[in-house]
Amino acid sequence: MAEQKIAGETIIEDEVVASIVGIAAMEVEGVAHLGKASIRRSLTERLAGTGTKARTGVEVEVGKKEAIVDVTLGVIYGFNIPNIATDVRKKVASRLLEITGLVAKEINVDVASIEVPAKMLEKVGKQRPKVE
Repeated sequence: MAEQKIAGETIIEDEVVASIVGIAAMEVEGVAHLGKASIRRSLTERLAGTGTKARTGVEVEVGKKEAIVDVTLGVIYGFNIPNIATDVRKKVASRLLEITGLVAKEINVDVASIEVPAKMLEKVGKQRPKVE
């Protein structure tokens, strides 16, 4: 039996694409969080669902076959920032193509903050000479 083609249009909403971009960016080693570091972000993460968390710090413009992406993120201290940005671009482009079929025309990465791991802060605090 031959496969019947059914006409119709598939629309992938911007929010869906933004969620995919956010999840893909978080898969990259050295990415601490999406969006700018702030109390507001922390509250949003605690109160929002997974989909909203994934879209935080992500803006997309979606066409029929291409997408333009802006990602704002924080990195972990000690990781090479240009390498993280390159890895984020590769991962996001790959995920968009495999999940949605969209080609990433442009992926802009804005590194807005750096996160220092708690262990490192403790170590620095112990090494600092005390003034008496």
